[in-house]
Amino acid sequence: MAQDLTPLLAIEAIPQDAEICVISPASYATAERMQRGLEQLVALGYRPRCTPHTQTRGPLYFAGTQEQRLSDLHAAFNDPHASIVACVRGGYGSNYLLAGLDLDLIRRHPKPFLGYSDLTGIQLHLLDTLGLPAFHGPMVAADFYLEDGVHLASLKAALGGIPYAVGEDEGLRSLKAGKARGMLYGGCISILTSLLGTRWEPRTEGKLLFLEDTGVKPYQLDRMLWQLRNAGKFNGVKGIVFGEMRDCASHGASDDLLCHSIAQALEGIDVPMAIGLRSGHVSRQNVTLTFGAQAELEVDSNVRLTLLEPVVRA
Repeated sequence: MAQDLTPLLAIEAIPQDAEICVISPASYATAERMQRGLEQLVALGYRPRCTPHTQTRGPLYFAGTQEQRLSDLHAAFNDPHASIVACVRGGYGSNYLLAGLDLDLIRRHPKPFLGYSDLTGIQLHLLDTLGLPAFHGPMVAADFYLEDGVHLASLKAALGGIPYAVGEDEGLRSLKAGKARGMLYGGCISILTSLLGTRWEPRTEGKLLFLEDTGVKPYQLDRMLWQLRNAGKFNGVKGIVFGEMRDCASHGASDDLLCHSIAQALEGIDVPMAIGLRSGHVSRQNVTLTFGAQAELEVDSNVRLTLLEPVVRA
């Protein structure tokens, strides 16, 4: 039986020149990447504004202390002028913020929260507990700073409250044929795996699951899939989509080892599967996916993932 779904929070229409609160919940970025990303947001018509500790460096690999990063996140959601909360980059550290999140504050001020990688834990926690849709998409100093780093069509559709679809042009290709519908859910597989056994464990049952990562070898992906499977996280899933899986190869091994590893790890799970979607850690044109939205996966002569409903009021 699928788990109960938390109703989605209503997100108000996003103005064309929306003000964006930029935060660093995990690691810090270089000043050059940060500046270029902000300039690109301005060129796209947005009005980015950095919170006080966005460019703090340290302690260690964090963009400020736990308290500073949490304060910026809460300030961004509480800002009456900002329509979007966007992350600078992933890296590591946002897991430390999970226990201190002011869920009542965020519930009162629902906004698109744009990020991926290390932000997966926060995004899924807010989706699971509050029904806040997660915008798995480009970050300021990871994608916007690049000339071809953002898939603008999906970003604008997601923020504009327009249903949209992605397919072979966005990298999708077949692993197992079939057709399925369900709530789109997931993110960085390393983060999902790290949350097992905690109170923030992902709620995958009954979902259309998206999994992606970068720099993991096929045997390491196999190990994470094994762990997720034996934790029951593939029970009842409707379908599985893998990301581009950038740099997920073993030196000297065949190019198809990754796909063979997935097929072995997920043997007997009879749902449609696809791979290659450029969302998250990607080589170019990072696609925005809206977790929490109902979606349909079609894997046949064409491979297509359709976001069936908007999560933002048009």
